[in-house]
Amino acid sequence: MTSKATITRQITPLTSRSLKAVAIIIILAVLLDIFILPIPYNVLDRQWQINFVTQVVDRGIVPMVGLALLFTGYWVDSAAGTAVKRPVWQDLRLYALILASLLGLFYLLSLPLHLNNVNVAKGEALERITQEATQAETQLGTRLEAEVNQQKQQISVLMSNEDLLKQAVQAGQVSQEQSDLIAKFKQDPAALDQFIKQRVDQLQTQYQTEIGLRREKAQQTAKDEALKSSLRIGIGSLLLAIGYIIVGWTGLKSLV
Repeated sequence: MTSKATITRQITPLTSRSLKAVAIIIILAVLLDIFILPIPYNVLDRQWQINFVTQVVDRGIVPMVGLALLFTGYWVDSAAGTAVKRPVWQDLRLYALILASLLGLFYLLSLPLHLNNVNVAKGEALERITQEATQAETQLGTRLEAEVNQQKQQISVLMSNEDLLKQAVQAGQVSQEQSDLIAKFKQDPAALDQFIKQRVDQLQTQYQTEIGLRREKAQQTAKDEALKSSLRIGIGSLLLAIGYIIVGWTGLKSLV
């Protein structure tokens, strides 16, 4: 019968090779993903930088898992006594630790870059929202003039044609209160001008309020998105930098 020790010696190399193979595949797949996703490259564009750092941070934990599996594979070899002594430059762990150190440096440097980019992008977004609101307010006069002229024309038509006014009332297009008001305008044309002026003031207040609310909502959304990006990516980048630096530098110190 096969002894337990013999079975263990047979399983251990398979476990070690499986762990190392899975680790290498995970690391290479993530690195390939990181290089392909940002295509086309536009390094000087601020939004491209924000998206790139976000994608790299979102995938940052995966290579660390791969490194953990790789080192676990080597630990299995060492625990089973099947580890092969090789020169340092032929040891896969050396290059894995160098990669960890480089990733740690990248995440450390990307932290202030991302925070600055997000802050600048937020400022640009707020400025753009303000400009759009100002433009909308500038166009408000033209919009009000068109609406008021249309209403004035409709009232004038009804004032000059009583039959049409009665038909409009019967059809429910004009209320009895509006009909009485039109009759008042017919007797006192100055009342129509006063009504139009009040209507202009009401519409102007209404539209300015709507523009202000939309501006405030858009500005708050821009601030919230910038805050979420700064916190999520900033903290994630800092944690990944600490993790990779600890793995890389302490590992190199013990390996070399």
